[in-house]
Amino acid sequence: MKNSTSFGSSFSDDNFESDFDDNDPNNNSSQANEGRSRAHIVRDDSGLVSTAPIAEKAILVGVDLAIAPQLMPLEDSLTELALLAKTAGVSVAGEVTQRLETPNPATLIGSGKLEELEMMVQDRQANVVIFDDELSPRQQREIEKVLGQEVKVLDRTALILDIFARHARTREGSVQVELAQYEYRLPRLTRAWTHLARQAGGRAGGAGGGVGVRGPGETQLEVDRREISRRIAFLKRQLEEIRKHRDQYRRNRRKNAMPVVALVGYTNAGKSTLLNALTNAQVRAEDQLFATLDPTTRRATLPSGHEVLLTDTVGFIQKLPTQLIAAFRATLEEVTEADVLIHVVDASHANAEDHIAAVDEVLEELGAGSKPQLMAFNKIDRMLKDAEAIADVRELMAEYPYAVALSAATGQNLDELLATLDKLLRERMVPMDLLIPYAHGELVNLAHTHGFIEDVEHLETGTHLRGRIPLELAARYAGYWFNPLDPAQYVDRDDRGLTEAIEEYQEADLEIDSGEGREEYLQYEDDELDDDLDGYDLDEDQNDIEGDNAKV
Repeated sequence: MKNSTSFGSSFSDDNFESDFDDNDPNNNSSQANEGRSRAHIVRDDSGLVSTAPIAEKAILVGVDLAIAPQLMPLEDSLTELALLAKTAGVSVAGEVTQRLETPNPATLIGSGKLEELEMMVQDRQANVVIFDDELSPRQQREIEKVLGQEVKVLDRTALILDIFARHARTREGSVQVELAQYEYRLPRLTRAWTHLARQAGGRAGGAGGGVGVRGPGETQLEVDRREISRRIAFLKRQLEEIRKHRDQYRRNRRKNAMPVVALVGYTNAGKSTLLNALTNAQVRAEDQLFATLDPTTRRATLPSGHEVLLTDTVGFIQKLPTQLIAAFRATLEEVTEADVLIHVVDASHANAEDHIAAVDEVLEELGAGSKPQLMAFNKIDRMLKDAEAIADVRELMAEYPYAVALSAATGQNLDELLATLDKLLRERMVPMDLLIPYAHGELVNLAHTHGFIEDVEHLETGTHLRGRIPLELAARYAGYWFNPLDPAQYVDRDDRGLTEAIEEYQEADLEIDSGEGREEYLQYEDDELDDDLDGYDLDEDQNDIEGDNAKV
């Protein structure tokens, strides 16, 4: 048998050639199968060996479990899985589905269905099998034994991680994806070293162990596990530095009392397109899943003249891998620290309600489920001629106190969205009744800039203001309340963000009359708030990174 191996762009009877002789009486069937998996030679039309990469064709596998109902019907979930596969550059050659009361602990699907899957893989010449549910390491190994080592067995989690790795374009995104991938792969390392024999140590090698075998007895698998564990610890330290960096930006934003609004929603709902339409951010916006990974923050001006910070975040999806949620903690804190969430929904999608439920589920997991939401039902330009679909959207909008139907692509109803956001933020502010001495005119300007002034009266002792101001500014007016009010009484007990803001400003003791804290506030450059964190890099740790990469 020849030792060379090459891969081509397709498998067919005409261009497939094996150097393994099935008719050789010295070779049994298992050897023949092994030979086929190692000695594929694919030639092009001219007879030359092709060096083009093999096109990946996948069979999708979906399981409907009675004990674990899903948010979406099985058929719709597989349709979404096919879109994920397309995003990853994999073509779909077929589907296999099964409804079970309980999953098979060894292979997830039943033995008969596994045989059917094996036949379909052979008939369709597929080289990838993707399961819609997450596989345990044991299930993945058992399925690989049946299908053969030349067929890759993946699950939804592995597919999403691959897409994230393709789309990560910044240092922050790359670190987070790498961490998630390592944590996912660590318990699944066994297959990578099945071709290596375990080294025997000490007397375990026996008389036939030979020279050089007796010793510690460590396997390559154990070495890799230790190295990956060290790499995971290193990446977590890097993410902690990223988290501290972002936290410092958020503290600066709170000092400036500028509301932060996070765009959340199902993947491909149009969040980046909406950010571009509202702020001219010119961030990447494509009609594909998970096109945006890294958060982008830009200013937006409301009809009242007030400014807010809009942050575009990574999209959510049903069955979002827990490894991603944990690894993207630094990024997702932009959601948990926001004052208001704009929940962007693809209103034209048949599973819009399921998408809303999936996003709400992730928000609850992040601890942001109680934050005020403005529902933005996007892409209505795709359904203008569908009266029934429009009626369904209107019925869905009626379930939410703040909801707007719009089209980010055409700009339709964007002014209504901003007006509704303006109203929501105003209602989130606390009432004020202040008497500010004329010597502190900067406080009057501050209230006009960030609050809503309902009445102004110039008295002998100072300026009397009535209206509403952001809670974050309440501590700055300590000692100037005309009728003393307790801002805390206007805070929802479940709103951790506002409660923490009160405590932070009380601890900071930022009293304007003593001058403490005011200078830092006035000198803060507004332009810093527009700095996008996309280019964040840990230059000071570059030597550590290179050294650790060399070890791995």
